Amino acid sequence: MDALFVSTLAVAVAEIGDKTQLLALVLAARYRKPWPIIAGILAATLLNHALAGWFGSLITAWVDPQWLRWGVVISFLAVAAWALVPDKLDEGEVKAPRFGPFVATLVAFFIVEIGDKTQVATIVLAAQYTPLWQVIAGTTLGMAVANVPVVVLGARFAAKLPLKAARWAAAALFAGLGLWVALRGLPGAL
Repeated sequence: MDALFVSTLAVAVAEIGDKTQLLALVLAARYRKPWPIIAGILAATLLNHALAGWFGSLITAWVDPQWLRWGVVISFLAVAAWALVPDKLDEGEVKAPRFGPFVATLVAFFIVEIGDKTQVATIVLAAQYTPLWQVIAGTTLGMAVANVPVVVLGARFAAKLPLKAARWAAAALFAGLGLWVALRGLPGAL
C-alpha cells in the first residue's frame, strides 16, 4: 500500500496550482457541468499515467539498480525544483472546444499532461514502487483529489488556494522522497 499512498500524496500535492488544475478551472467555468469534466479528467489521467507508469516500470528492467537509484534521486530532486515554478495557462493553449465537456476534457487533459511534472513523477514512482497498478491508481486518485474540488467549486475555491505554500509543500515532498531513496535505496532493489 506504500505505492498507492505515496503516489496519491505526491501527485495531489504536486497538482495544486499546476496547469492541468488551471485547465480544470477553465473547463468548469466554460461548461458548468462538473460530472462530465470529472469523468474526462479521470479517463485522461488514467490513460496518460498508465502509459507513463508502464514506461517507468520498463526502465527498472533496463537499468542497473544502482544507476536507477541515483536516477530516481535526481528525478525526485528535479521534480522538487520544478514544483517551485508557478504554472500559467496561456489563453492560447486552450482553444474553444468543438465537442462536449467529456471529450473536450479528455483530449485537453491528455495533451496538457504530456511532459507535465505529474507525468514525470508517475514515471519516477513506477520505477521505484510496485505493484504498478497501485502507482497508477494512486497518481490518478491524486489528480482527482486536487482537481475535483476545483471543478465542483469553481473559481471561488481556486482563488482561495494558497498556491505558493502548496508549491513549497510539493517541493518538500519530492525532495524528501529523493533523500529517502538516496539514504535507503529502492524498495526491493537493494
